[in-house]
Amino acid sequence: MYFFTATINSWQLLLADDVMKKIVGDSLLWMHQNNRARTHGFVIMPNHIHLLWSPVSKFHEEDNERTLLSFTGHAFKKNLQIEHPEMLNQYVSTQKDREFHFWERRSRTIEVMSRRIAEQKLDYIHFNPISGRWRLASSPEGYFYSSASYYILNKTSFSFITHYMDYI
Repeated sequence: MYFFTATINSWQLLLADDVMKKIVGDSLLWMHQNNRARTHGFVIMPNHIHLLWSPVSKFHEEDNERTLLSFTGHAFKKNLQIEHPEMLNQYVSTQKDREFHFWERRSRTIEVMSRRIAEQKLDYIHFNPISGRWRLASSPEGYFYSSASYYILNKTSFSFITHYMDYI
């Protein structure tokens, strides 16, 4: 199991748009349906994401990270080309290997080796939207783009969530 954080390039608020959040959610669903990863906890913030997830079978954590970031980057580009072409200029890459750069190069991954650490990471994920800087909701379960309602209210709109206790 891994705790993964990825940030939008230059901390821009690309994920403030619900359409962009849906792209991330759809990507996590695809990874679940294609037996690449199981997501145990997540939050999609205006400029970053946090995940608690596990690779499935032959897939490695690095493969899943690369797949998620690549797929979402391509989907962000397609969406912006149609809906907000003027915003694409904010993401033009200075590197030769890509035209646009949506995610910061240095994502953060920590292996989670115990139930206590998994629960600590879930708390961090779920309380992120109500933290002092963001205040996106009045309670963790009140923020839609998170797994908090799955754990607190035992309900969710995201079918890709798998309880962490099944994997630790």
